[in-house]
Amino acid sequence: MIRHFVLLRFRDDVSAETKSGLYQELGRLRDHLPGIVAFHGGPNVSVETDLIRGNRDAFWVDFADENARDDYLRDQSHQEVGARIVAHTEGGIDGVTVVDLRF
Repeated sequence: MIRHFVLLRFRDDVSAETKSGLYQELGRLRDHLPGIVAFHGGPNVSVETDLIRGNRDAFWVDFADENARDDYLRDQSHQEVGARIVAHTEGGIDGVTVVDLRF
């Protein structure tokens, strides 16, 4: 299994509704990409505010394997919602951090 973490630094003017809509779009990818096992997204509620480095939001996707993750990365719908996320983050792509773990 691959867990794909994405840490986000959304701009201050991005509403909770906009963020929720983006997460919902990502979650719906599970309906047409069979290798997605789970999706979760939302605000970072850590009390270690000095350590979050502005990453006040995050999501993760669990994939059955690396092939499923790679299919997701190539998927047109994923790329479209990803572009909208980047457009809402501080500094564009600089507002996005990705970590993949195998377990």
